[in-house]
Amino acid sequence: MTVTRQDFEDAVAAYWGAKQTQIDQSAIRAAVGAGTAGSVRGGKHFDPIAALLAKFFLDAGYPPESIRITKPQGLELPGYYRPQKQWDVVVAYENTLVAAFELKALGGPSFGNNYNNRVEEALGSAVDLRRAALANLYPGEKPWLGYFFIMQDEEGSRRPVRTAKGALPVEEVWHGTSYQDRFGIFCERLMAEQLYDSVCYVTSSAADPKPTEPVSSLDWRHFSAAINARLTYLEELGLPKPEGPQSTLFNGPTS
Repeated sequence: MTVTRQDFEDAVAAYWGAKQTQIDQSAIRAAVGAGTAGSVRGGKHFDPIAALLAKFFLDAGYPPESIRITKPQGLELPGYYRPQKQWDVVVAYENTLVAAFELKALGGPSFGNNYNNRVEEALGSAVDLRRAALANLYPGEKPWLGYFFIMQDEEGSRRPVRTAKGALPVEEVWHGTSYQDRFGIFCERLMAEQLYDSVCYVTSSAADPKPTEPVSSLDWRHFSAAINARLTYLEELGLPKPEGPQSTLFNGPTS
């Protein structure tokens, strides 16, 4: 079965604890070796999203052991400005980083406290890995990076935010924007600069968990299409192979 729009909406709802996903989340977690002891980085809230993303690669024939969604499995990937960085979902097959995903969220009531942290985390993770790839730390096909972000939808994230008067004026595009607007601009620029290969940006809440996609180019349709395009591209190159040993390139120490 392919991953559907309903699977996506159910996973976002399950993020808020609103309902169980229609995809068999426990079966997916068991298939990729998560068991009951592991927990997805970022907390249990993101378990449904991680399982949803894992399903793309299981359905495409990647060995379960190549799909990592829990801490004990080794989610660390080589960096350039630091030895390693832990991602949230990692698919590593032979010497190729098939995909790595960051799963993040921003909630209220004080959105400003963590807004800059989320921006800096996303930038730092991508820049570090992209530079590591240039240093030949990823010898297979070019790494593919995805970013999945949930903004809590409430008055505090929808209300325009005043820009402080600083030493120099801010870019005009930021004036009169809310945190929801600002994150949309940020994610569009992540894509424009090719820091991530695809971004899914949604707003949602526990009261109304059905996801809203503020920016059409960052919606689930584009995100899932990009994942499927990556799978098709690697399939044309013979990955995954029907059988054969896998290297331990991404199985090193995690200290």
